[in-house]
Amino acid sequence: MLKQSLQQKLLQKLSPLQIQVIKLLEIPAMQLEQRIKQELEENPVLELERPADDPDSDEPADRNEPDQDKNETTIDDYLQNDDIPAYRLQERNYSKDDKHEDIPFSVGSSFHENLISQLGLQILTEKQQVIAEYIIGNIDEDGYLRRQIEEIVDDMAFAQNIEVTEEEAFEVLRVVQNFDPPGVAARDLQECLLLQMVRKDMSDPVIETAYNILKHHFEEFTRKHYDKILKRLHLEDEDLKEAMDEILHLNPKPGSSYSNPLTKTVAHIIPDFILDMDGDEFNLELNQRNIPELRISATYAEMLQEYSSNKKNQSKDQKEAVMFVKQKLDSAKWFIDAIRQRQNTLLLVMNAILKYQNEYFKEGDEMRLRPMILKDIAEMTGLDISTISRVSNSKYIQTHFGIFPLKYFFSEGMQTDSGEEVSTREIKKILEECIAGENKRKPLTDDQLADILKEKSYNIARRTVAKYREQLNIPVARLRKEL
Repeated sequence: MLKQSLQQKLLQKLSPLQIQVIKLLEIPAMQLEQRIKQELEENPVLELERPADDPDSDEPADRNEPDQDKNETTIDDYLQNDDIPAYRLQERNYSKDDKHEDIPFSVGSSFHENLISQLGLQILTEKQQVIAEYIIGNIDEDGYLRRQIEEIVDDMAFAQNIEVTEEEAFEVLRVVQNFDPPGVAARDLQECLLLQMVRKDMSDPVIETAYNILKHHFEEFTRKHYDKILKRLHLEDEDLKEAMDEILHLNPKPGSSYSNPLTKTVAHIIPDFILDMDGDEFNLELNQRNIPELRISATYAEMLQEYSSNKKNQSKDQKEAVMFVKQKLDSAKWFIDAIRQRQNTLLLVMNAILKYQNEYFKEGDEMRLRPMILKDIAEMTGLDISTISRVSNSKYIQTHFGIFPLKYFFSEGMQTDSGEEVSTREIKKILEECIAGENKRKPLTDDQLADILKEKSYNIARRTVAKYREQLNIPVARLRKEL
C-alpha cells in the first residue's frame, strides 16, 4: 500500500566560501603555493598584489609566482617484521594491495637502457633477443622480475604471436641474470642474494658458508634463528659472524644503484609555522615565504561596474560577458577570503597547542609532553574536531629544537600508580631507551619490558607494550638479537 506524507528536514548546506576554506585547511604550505598558482592561471580576475615598494606603479601585477629559492642499504631492511609474509619470500613476492606500475622503459629508464646495452654484447638468436628484451621490460626499478616465466611465455604467445617454451625463457633469463648489477632479474629476495654471492670467490670458506645459509637455511636467516644455523652447519660463533657480514653487504635492491636521480622525487619539508623564543616569550608566525598576496583585478571590477550601469542596451554576448566576469569576481573574493580564514584558523589552532604544551615548547623535552587529543584543542578554540584534524594533518612547525609534524604533539594519556597523568609518548620514550641499552645477545622480551615499566610505576600489560613497540617500528626481541 502506497502512502504519501510531508516531512520537514533541516539540512546544512555549505557555502562556496566554506568549501574553499575546508579544502585549503587540508593542504600544507608547499601545496598552498601550487594551489594559488593554479587559481591565478584559471581566474583572470585574480592577480598578485602590487609590490609594497612600488605603490604608485600603474603596471598590472605580475600574474606569475615569485622565483623560488633553489635550494647503505642493508639486508635488515627486509627483516624487520616478526613474521615476514610468505609471499615476500616467493617468486611472486607482492600482494594484491601493493602498488604496481607498468615498468617497461618508464621508471629509471637509464637502468633499463643499461641492461639493453649489455644485451647487445651477447651472442643470441633473433628469438632469444626478443625474449630477453621482453624480460628486461618487465624488470622493475628495484631490479626484480615480478612475473612468472609461464606468464611471460603466455604474454609473448598472445601479445606478440611468438611461441616460446618455458625452457627457452629460462635459458634467456639466466643470461640476463648474469648482467650488472649483480642480482638483477631475480624473482625473489633469496635468488637476488644468491646471484650476487655466486659471483664471489666460492673457494673462500666464508663465502661458501654464506652461500649455504642463503641456499639451504634462508628461512632461519630471515627469522634470525642463529642457534639453528650454528647447529645445522656445525659452525662456531665467529664463523657465522663472518658469513653474516658477507650477506649483509649484499644489495637487496640491485636496480636502485642504477636508477636515474631525475626520476626520483626528493621530499622537502616546508614548515607551516615558525616558532621563535624571545627570552621567555614565544613568537609564533605563519610561514608566508613564497605565498603571494592576492587582490581583485581593478580592470575587471571596473568592467563589471560599467556593464552593470548600462543593462538596457546590452546585447546577448555582453550579458554573457557580464555573467562570466561576475562569476569570476565572486570566485576570486571567495578564494581570497578562504586564504585569510585559513591563516586565522591555523594560527588559532597552533596557539592553542602552544598554550597546552607550553612546558614542552620551552626546551623540547619529550618527557614534558602532556597527553593531548583533538577534543582538547577543539574545546580550547571552539572549533569542530574535524577542523582540528584538518589543521594538524600534514602540517609542520619549525622550532628552536627542530622541525616537527603537528601530529607529534597529540597523544593519549594514562595514569601512573601514583595517579599522575602521563603521555603515552613518555612511555614510548622509556621503551626506546630500554631497548637501546639492552644486551643485544639477550634482547628484552615484551614481558620483561612490561616488568621494567611496572617498576617505574607504569602499569602496562604486555600486549600494550607490544603495540607501542610496533608503533615505534621496533622488531620483537628475537629479531633484535645480534651475535
